[in-house]
Amino acid sequence: MKDKILETAADMFLSYGFKSVTMDDIAQKMSISKKTIYTHFSNKTKLIEETTLGIFECICTGIDIINESNYNPIEELYQIKSFLIKNLKDEKSSPQYQLQKYYPKIHSTLMQKQFEVMKDCVSENITRGIDDGIFRKEIDIDFITRIYFKGMTGIKDIETFSPKTYKMSYLMENYIDYHVRGIATEKGIQILEQLKQSI
Repeated sequence: MKDKILETAADMFLSYGFKSVTMDDIAQKMSISKKTIYTHFSNKTKLIEETTLGIFECICTGIDIINESNYNPIEELYQIKSFLIKNLKDEKSSPQYQLQKYYPKIHSTLMQKQFEVMKDCVSENITRGIDDGIFRKEIDIDFITRIYFKGMTGIKDIETFSPKTYKMSYLMENYIDYHVRGIATEKGIQILEQLKQSI
């Protein structure tokens, strides 16, 4: 039952936002009593804490699978982008914004975990790109990795990028294009252009 509650809560939180969804909403969706939820989670904050950790681990597993699929570094970035858009439902509810505003402690912990994972993933991606002649060899990998993380999290700021104006798919597409063009060799730009045409 606990796993089913987490699965339902994750889907609802990502669809409607962490603040918007109540324990009553989750109970009603599952056709169970609110008391049943409280036997597994002492309060909503605990449920959100476990839900976000579960979502994070699921995303990490998906990215690991993509990383092991032998895409070239630019293709890999686009594959991860598609996977994230499909699984995070970031379009309407802006869950990250609600998490940051109403559950800052959980948000801070999650961001730290995301940074640690993304730092390794992006660093490895850039290193392979340099080895393949796709990315310029003189770039500062650590700096670019940190800038990439800040950019990827920054485009989710709804005060800067209103969901009414910008779709998350559009923001991610353009940010990856911006990132790749900033570090790519001529060979890398050609791969990027070919990839965008095929998409």
